[in-house]
Amino acid sequence: MEITTALTADVLVIGFGKGGKTAAHVLAEAGRRVVMVERSENMYGGTCPNVGCVPTKMLVHYADAKRLGDDAQEFFAHSIAGVRALTSAFRTGNFEALNGRDTATVITGTARFVDPYTVAVGEGRDLVTVTAPTILVNTGSEPVIPPIPGLASSPHLVSSTELTRTQNLPERLVVLGGGYLGLEFAGIYRHFGTEVTVLEAADRLLPREDEDIAETVREILTGDGIRVITGAKVTEVRDSGAVSTVVYEKDGRTHSVEASALLPATGRRPVTDGLRLDAAGVRTAPNGAIVVDEYLRSSQPHIYALGDVNGGEQFTYISLDDARIVLDQFLGEGKRTTTDRRAVPHTLFITPPLATVGLTESQARAQGLNIRVSREKVADIVAMPRAYTVEETRGVMKFVVDSDTDLVLGAALLSIDAQEIVNTVALAMRHHITATQLRDAIYTHPSSTEALNEVFDKVLP
Repeated sequence: MEITTALTADVLVIGFGKGGKTAAHVLAEAGRRVVMVERSENMYGGTCPNVGCVPTKMLVHYADAKRLGDDAQEFFAHSIAGVRALTSAFRTGNFEALNGRDTATVITGTARFVDPYTVAVGEGRDLVTVTAPTILVNTGSEPVIPPIPGLASSPHLVSSTELTRTQNLPERLVVLGGGYLGLEFAGIYRHFGTEVTVLEAADRLLPREDEDIAETVREILTGDGIRVITGAKVTEVRDSGAVSTVVYEKDGRTHSVEASALLPATGRRPVTDGLRLDAAGVRTAPNGAIVVDEYLRSSQPHIYALGDVNGGEQFTYISLDDARIVLDQFLGEGKRTTTDRRAVPHTLFITPPLATVGLTESQARAQGLNIRVSREKVADIVAMPRAYTVEETRGVMKFVVDSDTDLVLGAALLSIDAQEIVNTVALAMRHHITATQLRDAIYTHPSSTEALNEVFDKVLP
C-alpha cells in the first residue's frame, strides 16, 4: 500500500452532514485541527441542503405556485433548474466556509478505518491517511429498496434524490409507502400535474397519529387527486416498455396499477457499509447503525456517531442537537445527553403541512391520563383570518391537555404555517407554559399563531 499523504488532526469528521459540519466549524473556531472527509462532492453540507429538506421543500413551494395555464413539463423543468441552482450554491458555500478555515481541511473520498484512530481515503498514489484521537462519524442514511420481485431491476425505479434532479416530469408516479417521504413526494408531483398513486401496506395512513388526524390528511390528499390505497401489499413489479405494472393484494384480491416512475418510500438505513467499522472495534446494530450511549459515544469512547448513522430519529435538527451534545463533551461541562430532549416536533410537508409534538390523544388515554382535548377545523377558526387571506382553509388543529395541570401534552396541527406554530407549542411544553397562558397570550394579527387564542376553548364532547 503506497501512501502519498499522511495527515494528523485533533478531530476527524467522516461525513459532511448537519451534525458533523456544525461540530467541525465550532471545533475549528476553538483552535482544534479538524479534517472533514466527505465521499461525494455533490454532498457538501449533507443530505438536507442537497437532496433532502431544501430541494423537496423548494419543490413544494414551486408546485403550489403552478397555475392552471402553465405547461406542466415546462414548469417542472424550470422548477428543477431553480432547485439545482440553489443546492449548487449551498454546496459551494458549505465547502468554502469549512475548507477556508486555517484549522480545517476537507478531503473528498470514501473513508475506511485502518485501526481505531486512523482512516484511509482513496487508493494508490491518491491514498491519504488521517489519524486523530477523536473521530466523529456522520455518514447519514440511504433509502431502502424493499425485496419486491422485479422492483430493483425496473428501469422505472427512481430514488427521492433522482426525483429532485431530473427535469422530466413523470406521467404516472406510484409511491410505495405512505410515510413522510412518500406523502411529501405524492403531494409535490400531483401539484405539478402527475397522476399519483400511493400504496400503503398499513390499514390507514400515518398509524402513529390519531385516526381523526390521519383521516383528514387522507381527505386532503384525495381531494387533490391523489389515489391513496391502504392495506395494499405489493407483490411484484412487471416491466413493459414505457411503463411498469405494480401488482398488489388488497382484501384478498389481486390488483395492479401502471407507473412511469416508481418511488420506494419504505424507510432508510444507516450508511456504514464500506467504513470497515470492525477494524476500529466499533459495535453496530443489525441494521448497520452505530450503537451509542446517551453521550453519542460508540463502543470506542473516542469515536462518536451523529445523525442518522446512530439509529436515532432521522431529522436534520436531531443531527444538529447531536452536535451540541458532542461539543459539550469537548468544550462544555459534559452534561448534555440525548435524554435531555423533550417535546421534539415533527412536520410532514404536504399542503397544508401537518406538524405534531408530544402525545396523541390515543397515547394519552392509553396511559390513563386525565385529559381534555381541544379541536377545531381551520375553516371554523374565527381568530385565524390568515387562512382565508392565503386561501388555504383546509385542515384541523388539535391539542391534548392535562386536565389536572393545564399543561399541553401534545398537538397535531394540520394547517397553513403549522411548521411554525408547532415550534411555539413545543417551546411552551418544554418550559411548562399552560394551555390557558397560550390561549391568553398576545399574538400578531393576522397570523396563524393567533389561532391558539381560540382553539384551546374548543373542547371535544
